[in-house]
Amino acid sequence: MLQQILHDMYIDPELLAELSDVQKHILFYKMREEQLRRWREREAWDALAQADGLRPPKAKRASNKHLQWLLGADGEVWVWVMGEGPGDKPYEEISEELIAERARLQAQREAEELWRQKEAEITQKFRDALANEKARILAEKWKVEMEDRKAAKILEERIHEEFKRKEEEERKRGEEQIRLQEEQRAKELYWTLKQAHLHSQASEKEEREWEEQLRRSKEADEERRRGAQRARDESRRLSLRAIQEGTVAGLSSKFQELGQTPAHGARLDHHLPGPGPPPPRALSARTWERPLRPLSREVIVRWFKEEQMPRQAGFERNTKSIAPWFHGIISREDAEELLENMAEGAFLVRVSEKIWGYTLSYRLQRGFKHFLVDASGDFYSFLGVDPNRHATLTDLIDFHKEEIITVSGGELLQEPCGQRDSPPDYHLLFE
Repeated sequence: MLQQILHDMYIDPELLAELSDVQKHILFYKMREEQLRRWREREAWDALAQADGLRPPKAKRASNKHLQWLLGADGEVWVWVMGEGPGDKPYEEISEELIAERARLQAQREAEELWRQKEAEITQKFRDALANEKARILAEKWKVEMEDRKAAKILEERIHEEFKRKEEEERKRGEEQIRLQEEQRAKELYWTLKQAHLHSQASEKEEREWEEQLRRSKEADEERRRGAQRARDESRRLSLRAIQEGTVAGLSSKFQELGQTPAHGARLDHHLPGPGPPPPRALSARTWERPLRPLSREVIVRWFKEEQMPRQAGFERNTKSIAPWFHGIISREDAEELLENMAEGAFLVRVSEKIWGYTLSYRLQRGFKHFLVDASGDFYSFLGVDPNRHATLTDLIDFHKEEIITVSGGELLQEPCGQRDSPPDYHLLFE
């Protein structure tokens, strides 16, 4: 399923909605890797075509611009990492100073704007008051002229001085108020910028965790390849040893009479009686072509009976008993209802209606997670999350009882969620 998505560079919206955030991130990362691989491949083909004369070289734009690297004393490109050079302050200290300076400057600009508004208000206030007083004096001018003009002049000057004094006091109070507001605003801006800085650091931490998850994924993939190679070598060694000792001499002669040779690594005991579901039917007996995706429940049931039962899907290891975690074609809502009253780590596996495979529903402390299990090939693996491939569905479940599914979530399968109704929800699959 994953190979099909990378080949088409497209994923159905309904299938995308089934993926968790971690599965979406990994899937988009793999799609981006595929885009880069195709681009590099196309560039390599263009270069070969130009070298063979099959395609004219790309015209280069004439430009007088050029780039020259600054070299250090050792002749290499000079690189300076902030906070690591001689005499450099630590990055945290520099960041703290920059945040404080930005907060101070912004608060200062806001305080200057407030003071301009306040000063204009004070000037207008006392200008209006002085005009009103002059008007009052002019209204009583006839009295002043009758008495002493000199006394009236002295009175006017005294009133003017009084207003001027009050104006200065008002200005001082306004300046003090603006200064306090500036200090308070600087503190608020400092904490705002500090929180933004901490949020940025948290994002960087998440990115580092994401890179660590990808690294572990690649290491697990490499370990899987090495394990597969060791298994092939061991199988080849045991086969040669058995033939040399004459253990399978009779079977070898029968294959030679038919003009066939048993495939390397094939099982020779799959027709022997024993526990488990019935053996797979011959490929020639198939009468249907599997669609690209499930179209109906009837098609899913047929797929399960013809392809999954022979592979012991849903059974406990080496027994005829159905695993306690296995469920039939049930919805996401039904799965969450079954897991609702269980502890964190509870899980079940249900047959998917979106892909040829299954959905593992997992109980979190608060909420649920759903992981798609791709079974369209000859192995079982989580779609877009875990690169490990498992021979059977039971192997996948047992593996993740010891190993977490995702690094960020730390999901570990603990308690299986069994059936609650009779007949069980998987009875159609085994009829």
